[in-house]
Amino acid sequence: MPRSLAESAVAAWNREEPGGIGEESREEYELRDDAAELALIGLAIGERGMRDGEDVVVDLDVVQVATALRAAR
Repeated sequence: MPRSLAESAVAAWNREEPGGIGEESREEYELRDDAAELALIGLAIGERGMRDGEDVVVDLDVVQVATALRAAR
């Protein structure tokens, strides 16, 4: 994946969110769910990602690959 997307994923993993989750719309729920998936990809990158030129290579399961593709759009 592009290094910029990998860096965003790692930043999502490292982000702290104080407070709880209040009432949210369906769109907000879906956005939060996508952010959580992106953060899990960030964890995988931090643990086993390798740079390859301007890209980062990491083994992901099929669900994480789909999430990465959505995040790249």
